Amino acid sequence: MKVRVEPELSVEPSFFRFGSGATGYGHISSGSSLWTSSNGVNDVRPNLRSVGQSLSLPFDPDEVVDNLRLERYLANRNGLRSLPKKALRGSYYHVRSLLPAFLRHSIQRMYYAGWDRIPFPSWPVDCSVDRILQGVLRLLLQNEPEGIPFIWFWPEGLPSCAIMTHDIEEVGGRDFCTKLMDLNDAYGIKASFQVVPEKRYPVPATFLDGIRGRGFEINIHDVSHDGSLFQDEETFYKGAKKINRYAREFGALGFRAGSMYRHPDWYHALDVSYDMSIPAVAHMEPQRGGCCTVMPYFIGNILELPLTTTQDFALINVLREYTCDLWRREIELVSAEHGLISFIVHPDYLLSAGAQKVYTELLSHLAALGREGRTWLALPREVNDWWRQRAEMRLFRRGEGWIIEGPGKERARVAYARLKDGQLSYEIESHAYGPQGNCSPG
Repeated sequence: MKVRVEPELSVEPSFFRFGSGATGYGHISSGSSLWTSSNGVNDVRPNLRSVGQSLSLPFDPDEVVDNLRLERYLANRNGLRSLPKKALRGSYYHVRSLLPAFLRHSIQRMYYAGWDRIPFPSWPVDCSVDRILQGVLRLLLQNEPEGIPFIWFWPEGLPSCAIMTHDIEEVGGRDFCTKLMDLNDAYGIKASFQVVPEKRYPVPATFLDGIRGRGFEINIHDVSHDGSLFQDEETFYKGAKKINRYAREFGALGFRAGSMYRHPDWYHALDVSYDMSIPAVAHMEPQRGGCCTVMPYFIGNILELPLTTTQDFALINVLREYTCDLWRREIELVSAEHGLISFIVHPDYLLSAGAQKVYTELLSHLAALGREGRTWLALPREVNDWWRQRAEMRLFRRGEGWIIEGPGKERARVAYARLKDGQLSYEIESHAYGPQGNCSPG
């Protein structure tokens, strides 16, 4: 069955629901009556219909997915960087180094006030992109009783993937990195360190060599982390030239913007392999929004590795939680979607014994998931390599089954999407093409 989009879509885009747990944004069919939910958002389910061997949809899935991943659902992107916010942000960065930690944290808590009243994306994890794609797949499977084969998301058929990343903000954080690597190594978890190349602290070659020599990874973290990189297009393009130069100098493949500021439409100026600047849900970030997915995705030639868990700063200093309970909940939610579980933990915020206790609890939990074969513990560069290989692999029928061709195929697994009792489920074949296991998306 093929998917077709109904003609005469609405002139103006709007939010809509697509079944349970999925909010979309885009142009929807203007010739159909829509059922309106209790919160006033249209649900397009009544408009789904089959036309011969085609499934007719009242929206374009490609448009809707891009609108969410690239945050185009925000009515006014620049509204996130309004003049009062820009003025406040500029003033804050000018005096930040002069403020004691308790006062900085108080200002930041006031800045994030009201985060818990933002209706969309849904906190703590929003999987609208993934649910929309699953919803379309579920409809296609109604006429495919044998299921639809695809290349499983992660190597060796592992259910999910987790990455640890460390953004170094100040000299104190830089100087704590050796001890932080000791903590990580104690649990067998390697991580990437994002380094600010200008102004914040010196970055000697010996420091970078020490990180690389222990099997950790180095990425570029903004230019000077002063909040100015994304203030306008011209400033960003000038900064991108510096970022590209530092990436070559440091041997870095990845980038993350300071404070998770972002503008995906400008990323073509970056000469990096992957970016880690877009949260799935950005309620407790200076720039609100979110890409609404827990899966990597491409923005042009750059692979986006979205942040899918709460940052350590927000956990401890905004929510004031000194436990791993929220992180554990987020791990469960992302794992249920077979997604990327990604963390930001700053060495600057691990200087206290209380923060280190929370972090070691997280490391212990992740290490156990790795030992049990419940997640792939990887470096960002490894995820980047795998996801690019997977994008180039192809499925071919052989006899009664399917085989995978392409670089990296020895780590790939054939999986089948099927309907069981009306619910979407996945079955993964072993490398020898026998059943390995069953799992269901959330």
